[in-house]
Amino acid sequence: MTKDVLLSIKGLQFANEQDTEPVEVITSGDYYKRNGKHYILYDEVMEGFEGVTKNIIKLKENCLDVTKKGVTNVHMMFEKNKKNITYYNTPFGSIMIGIDAKDIKIEEKEESILVNVSYGLEVNYEHMADCNIVMNIQSKESGKFNLLN
Repeated sequence: MTKDVLLSIKGLQFANEQDTEPVEVITSGDYYKRNGKHYILYDEVMEGFEGVTKNIIKLKENCLDVTKKGVTNVHMMFEKNKKNITYYNTPFGSIMIGIDAKDIKIEEKEESILVNVSYGLEVNYEHMADCNIVMNIQSKESGKFNLLN
């Protein structure tokens, strides 16, 4: 995998709603691997707000670690069969969320990494939805980047 990557993050946060469309973000980022962990760094712009949010994704077996610093601030841990609680700080206020990861699949290839996470989302100790996140990380040089279905 090269340092320069393209990243697609697709998620369905409220699976119980019939008319809900998944949200997908496509951006460029930086990749490196250190001590058996994969790191993906990218910047995110939030419409209507000045500044950027710096994102760091760490991947290791059965674990997805997401840190956001900037317009929004949060440290989310997705660990298989474990519930983690954190505060998600937004420009509109802070909310307490619980993340109960049911399954984490990480498929590593020479020029790509595919991540699929299924989890339960709680807000203030109340179950809100069963959710899914799919990440596709591809080397820019591979020329094989395509959108996920």
